This record gives sequence, C-alpha cells and structure tokens, in this order.
Amino acid sequence: MPKQNAPIGKLLANLVAYAQDNLDLGTFDAIYARNRLLAMFKLSEPSAADSEIPPLQTGILDPIVEYAVANGLTDESEKLLFETRVMGLVTPAPSVVIAEFDAIAANEGTEAATDYLNKIGVNSNYIRMVDIKKNIKWTAEFPTGNLTVTINLSKPEKSNEQVARERNAPATNYPKCLLCLDNLGFDGNARHPARETIRVIPLYLNDEPWFMQFSPYVYFDGHCIAVSAEHHPMSITDKTFVRLLDFVEMFPHYFIGSNADLPIVGGSILAHEHYQGGKKVLPMFSRPVRRQFASKAYPSVNIGILDWYNSVVKLSGRVRADVEAAASAILAKWRKYTDTSVGIIAETSAPHNTITPIATIENGDYVLYLILRNNRTDDKHPYGIYHPTEDMHNIKKEGIGLIEAMGTFILPGRLASEIRGIVDILSGSAPLDFASLSDETNPLSKHLGMIMQLANDHGTANSVDDAESIIVKYVNETCVRILECTAVFKNTEAGQEAFAKFLAALEIEPA
Repeated sequence: MPKQNAPIGKLLANLVAYAQDNLDLGTFDAIYARNRLLAMFKLSEPSAADSEIPPLQTGILDPIVEYAVANGLTDESEKLLFETRVMGLVTPAPSVVIAEFDAIAANEGTEAATDYLNKIGVNSNYIRMVDIKKNIKWTAEFPTGNLTVTINLSKPEKSNEQVARERNAPATNYPKCLLCLDNLGFDGNARHPARETIRVIPLYLNDEPWFMQFSPYVYFDGHCIAVSAEHHPMSITDKTFVRLLDFVEMFPHYFIGSNADLPIVGGSILAHEHYQGGKKVLPMFSRPVRRQFASKAYPSVNIGILDWYNSVVKLSGRVRADVEAAASAILAKWRKYTDTSVGIIAETSAPHNTITPIATIENGDYVLYLILRNNRTDDKHPYGIYHPTEDMHNIKKEGIGLIEAMGTFILPGRLASEIRGIVDILSGSAPLDFASLSDETNPLSKHLGMIMQLANDHGTANSVDDAESIIVKYVNETCVRILECTAVFKNTEAGQEAFAKFLAALEIEPA
C-alpha cells in the first residue's frame, strides 16, 4: 500500500472539484478524470472534496507531487512532468475546448472566445503564472519611444548558434519541434516539455490549415501563437501578408507578426512556420509616422517611415488587396537591395535581406508594419552587423526577434543575480576588485566594462536604491542602443536619406 504521508484522496478530490469550477470540466468527464486519478495513485475509492477548495499550486498540486515523489510514482527530476500529467487528466479534452471556443465566438465574438482559451491556459497551469510572476518588469521612458524591459526568470534564452543549429537540424524526432501539432497531449521528457494541458484552436490562413494557441511564457498581454499545421521552416513571402491579415480579420483585437526567416535576425524557432501576436500593447504601436510617402501604383495606401529606433515602413489603407500588394513590392525590392554607402549588401554567399512583418487593424484600416532586417556578418561584427555589438552582450547577446524589435525586451534571467552583485559594488557592500572581476569564473566578469564605467561615473558609496537606479538607467540605455544597432537605415540625416532613396527605387516619394 502507498505510504499515507499526505491526504492524497482529499487532494485528488479537491483537484477534480477545482477543474469543475475553473476549467468547465463537465460532469461525465469529471467522473472519468476521478477514476483515472484513482488508478494513477493506486487508490480503491474516492474521498470527498473540501467545502472550500484551496489554491491550485500550493494547496493541491505541490502536495500531490510531494506525495508522488515520496511514494515512488515519480522522482525529483520529473516533478514538473508529473504535475503536468496530473493536470492533463482534469483539463477538458481538445475537442471540448474547440467546441466551446467556437460557440463563444459565434455568440459573443472572438475576443470573448480568446479570453476563454486564455482562461483555460491559466487555470490548467499550462500558462504557469507561478513562474511568470517571478519575472522582473519595468517601463523605460524615453522621448524617442518608451520600452518595456523584462528580466526573464521563467524561460532560458537561446544563443544564435542554437537557433541556427535547430533550423538546420534534420526533423527526425517526435514531436519534430516544440510547435508541431503532435505536441497536443505529449507526455514530455528530459529534453521536451510535457504538453498534456495545451489546447489549440484550428483555423485557416490563406486557405491553409493552421492552429492558434497561447504562449506558455506570456511575454505580454494575450501573447498567442499561430502555427502552421505542417512542419516547414519559417519563410517570408507574399503569402505571409495574406495569412497575417486573415488572422487580424478574425481577431481584430489582436496584432500578429512573423519573425524574420533568417538566423541572427529571426526568432528562437526557425524550423517551423509560426507567428506571434496578442494585445496591441507593444511599445512600437504607440509611435507616429515620422515622414509620409505616397505611391502612384498604390494610391489608396498610406505609406510612412515610422518614428522608431529601427527601420520600419508602415502601410495602411481600407483596400486590403492594395496593402498586400504594396507590402509584396517592398519585400521583393528589399530582398535584392544593396546600398554600399550605408553598408547594406543584399547577398554574398547567402541572402541577407529580409523583413519582420506585423499586421493589425487600426480604426478600420488594414495595417502592415515592415521592419527591414539584414543578417550579414563581417570580421568586425561576427555576431551580425545589425546585431548588438559585443560591448552590449553582457546585457543581451541573443537574437533580436519580433517582440524586442517592437520594443519589449526579454533579458536573460542571469541578470537578476548579476545586478544584485553590481549593486553591492556600487553601494560599497562588496569591494571593487579588478583582479576578481577579471576572472572569467566570476559571473560578474562579463560586466567588467560596465562596472568600471559606473564606478568611475558614480563612485562606490551610493545607497542601495541609488545603485539600483544607476544600473536600471544603464540597462535602459543599452536597450535603446541595441534597437539602434538593428536599424539598417540609421536615424541620422544620411541614414534617413538612404531610407528615402530605397523607397524612391519603388517610385514611392515623399508626400
């Protein structure tokens, strides 16, 4: 018999009751889930639930998992996998969630339907708010455009090398990647997270089968992902614009965008075509057009250069086909565009020019934001000419994808402890020891230049609050510099003249 070191029957009864109250688990499915849980925990009969159900994580799941470890049902290394397996038994089946989503969309609209799907994600612990709440987040205010900065404590970041290897790796494993539909209900393993609680909604984009899900990491409000039902690499083509605008027609309360399709300037998963979207809260959306243009070929389309840190063409208009056609013309021209006067080379041994496109509906207009990207490297910039330079890698070394290009920075979790160490130095709690900071085994060694600069400018006798403010200001300014690095046309007089020259090559002239 199992060790009775926890009221496991009561815990399981509370879990089923929680699912009925918070996950809309139906009566018959609740009986089914209860019996599957009894079998999993080798119990012969159920217990009654408490009259007041305790909190899910601390009052139900944590003690269930502790019981499972103590009784050999799982081990310490697989606690999260086991917890997800348990939650999967009480989360409504995919078909039930799809049917309810469709019913809500038909009767109350797609915004209410996405709210429902998000609720299922949060309440099933697929979206692990217990981890997401650990993230450190603030707003960096600048007259040239505010940024959102998050130190990510809920998910490790990937290097550009890892991203490139993933994109080029043969698709032989099951599931082929973290985005494939085959993840639905997947039990997980040491290299692949459990996905028993993920729920997806099928949809068609450009008459192709796709599906929508919420991101488990929630980098911003309503953070969702649209995923191709077919496993194939990211690509930016004319079809991309059609799919993006199809999506925002269905979900006008959201934006949707695609990471670029090349390493360095692309996102973390280039092996599977997918888009990211959510509520229109990313900082780039608040910026006006800096300079207005017009095209005789697309007279119904408003064309402008966005007043933003990187190089963005904004297209908007009521005639969707014209907006799509203008975007396709800009993409085709940019793919082959070279201007050595500002360092832009379209192709060497590989193509380098691509875009990061974002779609919204604003005041009844179809809108496409086209962020121009280039992933070329050289001897001086081995990580990318339009990538953060090495003096900024202590803050952010990873690729600058869709979300950060739009002004929401996801900084590596290591910064949380490293900033505390730098605060100690700037406040005098720890010595400013050059020899120690030069030792590569010291986690602060990567910050040597930053520490010496801040100590020189501000000394080492600051209050803890002042030291934190000094470091946050440095991080904020570094994020601005990072975005400026990604601009293919710099925000200088020469850079903006070159930007207008590119548009003129498309017979797009200042209005």
